[in-house]
Amino acid sequence: MQVKDLIRVFVKGGIISPGDFLKVLLIAEKLGAQYLHFGSRQDILFPAKEKSKEILDETFQAIKTEYEINTFHYQNILSSYLTLDILPGKNWLASHTYHYIINHFDYRTKLRVNVVDPSQSLVPLFTGQINFIASNQENYWFVYLRFKHIQNTPWQMPFLVYTEDLVKIARALEEVDVLDKSWDYKQIFEYLNDHAKVNTQPVTENLVLPEPHFPYYEGIHRQSDEKYWLGLYWRTNQYKISTLKAIMERCIETEVGKVTLTPWKSFVIKGILEKDRLGWEKLMGKFGMNLRHSALELNWHLPALDPEALDLKFFLVRELDKLDVSTYGLTFTIKTSSDITLFTSVVIEKVENGEPDMYNLLYSKSFNPNLTDYHYYAKDIHKSVLAPLIVELSKVYYDSLHEQQVESPKVKTIRDNIEKDMYQCVHCQTIYDAEYGDPEASISAGTPFKQLPTEYACPTCGGNKSGFQKMSLV
Repeated sequence: MQVKDLIRVFVKGGIISPGDFLKVLLIAEKLGAQYLHFGSRQDILFPAKEKSKEILDETFQAIKTEYEINTFHYQNILSSYLTLDILPGKNWLASHTYHYIINHFDYRTKLRVNVVDPSQSLVPLFTGQINFIASNQENYWFVYLRFKHIQNTPWQMPFLVYTEDLVKIARALEEVDVLDKSWDYKQIFEYLNDHAKVNTQPVTENLVLPEPHFPYYEGIHRQSDEKYWLGLYWRTNQYKISTLKAIMERCIETEVGKVTLTPWKSFVIKGILEKDRLGWEKLMGKFGMNLRHSALELNWHLPALDPEALDLKFFLVRELDKLDVSTYGLTFTIKTSSDITLFTSVVIEKVENGEPDMYNLLYSKSFNPNLTDYHYYAKDIHKSVLAPLIVELSKVYYDSLHEQQVESPKVKTIRDNIEKDMYQCVHCQTIYDAEYGDPEASISAGTPFKQLPTEYACPTCGGNKSGFQKMSLV
């Protein structure tokens, strides 16, 4: 299709109702699109042969959703709402809290804003310029600013901010056009103190980052409330509108209230009832949808609509599959331009102004992308040797994992019994247990058998000490 225009739909927090999603699909189809694409900030993209601003305005105003054409002037608000009920999370951070925060952003944000639970590992924490990270204190949030013209690593504000006041922080920074200022973080903080009156609490404990272990998010899985959730992914990030229409209609029929988009160019449907599960499986089969892609495929972040990056991903997935290796737990970015915000543990970076098919290979400190600290593993390498180097790097990752040894009660009992100082008389089966000693023979508790006098005799049959044998209690 000859594309004239690219429509970008802002799905705040990655949350959209099936009915609203269906309206987006219908207008995309009306404007000549056959596919939708997802962006890394939980937005929707579709190409159009012809644009009609009148039709677009009418549709998106009806569903209270913003859009833009051919520009990336505004930013979508990213959230970890999608991980509720399917991944670990703060007990106090409920659905209504996310909705309250997101709905209070009643203006179009030019700054990237993240609203994220740090307990989960599917949605990145620090890809925003303003990052609100849930603390352990109910309704209070860490605030991390990340303006690359100041420094690449996030800067933490020295207090927690109340849920109802998060939008005040973001709005104040928007109104002052902070990106156009030559301020450092101290000056930004002073400005916020003067212009954003917010409820705060002192920071009493450090933010604990999630373990760098990427979850498998595709297919049908059981939720915590005896319902199911379904994760869907297309390897090309080209989602057929005809298929998506059938999925949204199925959501409406089965009373699924929300669809959530991921930063990994995929989406999740939660709240599927047991009685409806078979129907969902039949629908997936009808459209030939693969629900069991290899983990080699699911953990990649690519720029949207970038054929060079997509071709390289396909090449590397094929090569890694031939080598029969696992990259489970790792995540990958293909960086073809300088304006990509990194949030994966491994980065394949195109060499700027270099020869074709030349790349650098980087990894994040401790393989945790939330540390935002990247190091080179290899430079100026041809794509033909990328796969073997990724295998090497994955082995470094697995070697770095340290399992916390937790001894089960059963194993502990066995181990304690093995280590017990217990001897048994071979003549009458009487047991000497060092834990109790033999008070009648003036042997105090805690006396090891080997320290008993040579004349010690069995209290039952009078047998010699030499007639006792070490007991095995396994």
